[in-house]
Amino acid sequence: MGRYTAEAIGDYVAGPNHVLPTARTARFSSPLGVYDFQKRSSLIMCSQQGAQTLGRYASRLARGEGLTAHARSAEYRVGEGVL
Repeated sequence: MGRYTAEAIGDYVAGPNHVLPTARTARFSSPLGVYDFQKRSSLIMCSQQGAQTLGRYASRLARGEGLTAHARSAEYRVGEGVL
């Protein structure tokens, strides 16, 4: 939630998990589990200061997985273009 809460922050540093694993790990991970039959919701809100701190980590992790768009989502949320 909020202007500074990039997708990458939720994916890499805030805690909620992906629906499917990334970096081709779905080959050996089951996309369906017990928790798929329960409703779970996660809300994340990040301030500008939090985005500047966490966005650097999220960007680095996303680039490490080759997910450039995720990395850029964190970088552009704080208006610097690149962290």
